[in-house]
Amino acid sequence: MIIKGVIFDFNGTLFWDTNLHNLAWDYFLEKKGIKISDKEKNEKIHGKNNQYILKALFPYQLSTEDIDRFSIEKESIYQELCLQTNMQLAPGAVPFLQFLKDLKIPFTIATASDAFNVDFYFKHLNLNPFFNRTTVIFNDLKIMSKPDPQIYLKAMDILGLKGYETLVFEDSVSGITSAENAGAAKIIIVDSNDDDYCRWNYQIIKNFMEVDKKLFIQDNAV
Repeated sequence: MIIKGVIFDFNGTLFWDTNLHNLAWDYFLEKKGIKISDKEKNEKIHGKNNQYILKALFPYQLSTEDIDRFSIEKESIYQELCLQTNMQLAPGAVPFLQFLKDLKIPFTIATASDAFNVDFYFKHLNLNPFFNRTTVIFNDLKIMSKPDPQIYLKAMDILGLKGYETLVFEDSVSGITSAENAGAAKIIIVDSNDDDYCRWNYQIIKNFMEVDKKLFIQDNAV
């Protein structure tokens, strides 16, 4: 199998921030009188779009204005938490991205994050040497939430590739299912939170330097 393009999920995959998102949701929801368990976070939050999450969490119907306002409120809390840490990409991500760039393998990001957070990441995580902001697929309020395959199908289209030519890196249940539904040739799970992935038989990594570079090189010549 020769992989011709790569799609990265972002949160929990390229940027190990799941604990910060969980904490931000806790702070936000506490102010709204809502409390959810870690299990519910895995089921209702991880990998999904904010508008989907908010509709699922609140016991009453939210207007579009409510969703926009609550989303910015929660992500502002999250960004403040991020800035209190040493923000950096996942272990091994930078040399792996450089390897792909040197080999001229096309790659992009497909994330449930909205434009507010994507702009934040480009500002604070030095993504510009590797990613074109205009080709990042993100939650634009029109794209379907994972596990729907739309976000990965759109990313494949951006790369000019078919599913059978594409490798996806993911960490969430909804994201892995989305990549499967999009027909990705290969899925590699990034275990940034010591989660249970026993239902799948995919490679699991904790460092991007664990990825076999022969996947990208014809005739397996390194």
